[in-house]
Formats: sequence, C-alpha cells, structure tokens
Amino acid sequence: MSNEENPVLTNRRGNALWISINREGRRNAINADVISGIHAAVTAAADDESLRAIVLTGVGEKAFCAGADLTRGPGVFAAAPDVPTTDFGRLARAMREIGIPIIARVNGACVAGGMGLMALCDLAIVADHARFGLPEVKVGVFPMQVLVYLRRMLGPRQLNLMCLTGELINAAKAQEIGIANEVVPYAQLDARVDALVELLSGASPTAVRWGKHAITAMESMSFEGAIAFAETQIALLSRTSSAQEGLAAFTEKRTPNWISENRKEANHD
Repeated sequence: MSNEENPVLTNRRGNALWISINREGRRNAINADVISGIHAAVTAAADDESLRAIVLTGVGEKAFCAGADLTRGPGVFAAAPDVPTTDFGRLARAMREIGIPIIARVNGACVAGGMGLMALCDLAIVADHARFGLPEVKVGVFPMQVLVYLRRMLGPRQLNLMCLTGELINAAKAQEIGIANEVVPYAQLDARVDALVELLSGASPTAVRWGKHAITAMESMSFEGAIAFAETQIALLSRTSSAQEGLAAFTEKRTPNWISENRKEANHD
C-alpha cells in the first residue's frame, strides 16, 4: 500500500535503480519533496558504477505523474525571488547530465510536468491505458519549462497542437509521434522494462556514458561543429579500456567483460 509519508521510493531491482513517485492519492503530482527526492536519488546513482539503468515511474496504475500539485497555488511554477533557477530546473540538469540511461516506466496518466519528467528520460515503455497531454492552458498558464525538453522529441506541429489545445492523446498516438519506444498492456509493463534493462546491461558503461554526453552536446551544435566534435570523441573513446575489451571480445567471439573502469576515462567534457 502507498505510504505517502515517503513521497519518493527507491529500490534496487537487478542492475537498475527504480525511483517511484509515491503520491498515488494525488495522482503522483509533483511537489518540492518529490523533486528533491528524485534529485537526491539520481545524484546518488551517479556514483554507483554497478548500475546499468535508472527506472522512473509512479506508484499505482492511474498516473505516472499528473504534473505540478496545483493545491500549492501559483508559487508552484516559479523559483523564490532570490533564486535564479527552479528546483525542477536543477533536477532536469541532473537527469540530463547523468551517464546512466533513464527509462520512463509510464504506468498511467502523464501530463504537464509529468511530460517534462518523461521527456528527460532516455527511453520510455508505456502502458496501453496511459494518456499524455499538456493541459496548462486550461488553468491559465503554459508549459514553459516542459517545452525545453519536448522540443527535442516532438515535431513543431504536434507540439503546438498539444500546447495550444491542452487535449490529451492516447498511448498509441504517443508511440506514433515519438514519445514512446513501446506500448504494452499494463500487466506486461514490468517485464518489458526488465528486458530493456537487460539489454542495457550488455552495453559498455563507458560507451554509454560518452554516448549520452555526445547526444546532449550535439543538440546545440551546428552541423560542422557536431562533425568536428564527433571526430574527436570517437578518437578518444577508441583508446579506452572499454573499447579495447569490446574489440578483443568481438575478435575472440566471447561476451565482453565490462569491469569497473576508471571514471577518468569518462571525463571528456
């Protein structure tokens, strides 16, 4: 049963850390405690070299996250006057910068700020009853921060439609427009997430860290800048012990042994 005294739950499941928003009675809406709880869990995970994935989800079957808890009033949308960034903004930076893949396990409604959390994840497995939307215009505001994350994922026409009308879309439509990697019946959701974690576990942790960094960095680059950056990165990555082990395993027709590697190899900023 949900114990909402702990707004964010964490548990280790194989090679993955599961982070669950635990406000089922409020449709897993975001408040300050939820943001700080997810932030703390993500920050701690960054130092765990045994992790191969993080799974972000909500408790129950009704909602992944219903967005900001509107019972907090207008202050939910803004930082304190003397603070230049919001708690959600700091969480977004942490999720974007971590070198571990984050999977959104979308177990139900994913709206408003929930869409922002989902978009910050690298992958998304979605229950077929889930619904998605940006209904902020219906309460007199606009999904300003969420736009930052969704612009990477959705074409402008579809994003405009969702932002300007506030209408919800179903899981099938979400997959069609690129929000979901896979849509499955709720009963199969955990099995599909576990299978994806297993696939990620077979990849080089070093290559994944460098790859996530490259994906993020290239988003703001020109074509020429991205080409030059990519040429430098692949040259550096090819010299790591991870690449040496991967190529040796390929030649010897065996499974790579991704041992714990010196984190200095991943310090390629």
